[in-house]
Amino acid sequence: MGKKNLRRISMLVTAQTAANLEKLAQMDGQPSIGRVMDKLVRDRMISLRQPKEIWMTHYINRFKEVR
Repeated sequence: MGKKNLRRISMLVTAQTAANLEKLAQMDGQPSIGRVMDKLVRDRMISLRQPKEIWMTHYINRFKEVR
């Protein structure tokens, strides 16, 4: 394996978020929650690459449902 472009960061999350991250790591077979967070962020960034109209329509419709 070559060098990886890694950075060490720390975050403050609620107990519920920490428990959910641990559950996701266990479900996915990941050794740490860091890899789960990396995967979640990567998936989110990919979804944001869609044309602006698609995700704006999605969120506008979503907020209308909440009201």
